[in-house]
Amino acid sequence: MADNKHRGPTLDSVLDEARVLAEFQAQAIKEVIAWQLAEAMRERKLSKKRLAALMHTSRTQVDRVLDPANGNVTIETLQRAAAVVGRRVQLALI
Repeated sequence: MADNKHRGPTLDSVLDEARVLAEFQAQAIKEVIAWQLAEAMRERKLSKKRLAALMHTSRTQVDRVLDPANGNVTIETLQRAAAVVGRRVQLALI
């Protein structure tokens, strides 16, 4: 564990040591994306039903996209949702 002698271990190092860092990072990313989409929908006064119609998908699929606990959403679906609210998805390997 990468400890700083003045501050102790970082949260990332503790999670990494417990082998759950990637899982927590993926969950955090999904939560941020779901929140950003919900905010963009509010700004545009779009209901879930209307978003589903514009995405050519079901309301159930929109619920999955907006559910921060549901990590089983494809990048393509996220891209379609983002396009409807005037945004885009940007991924990067760092």
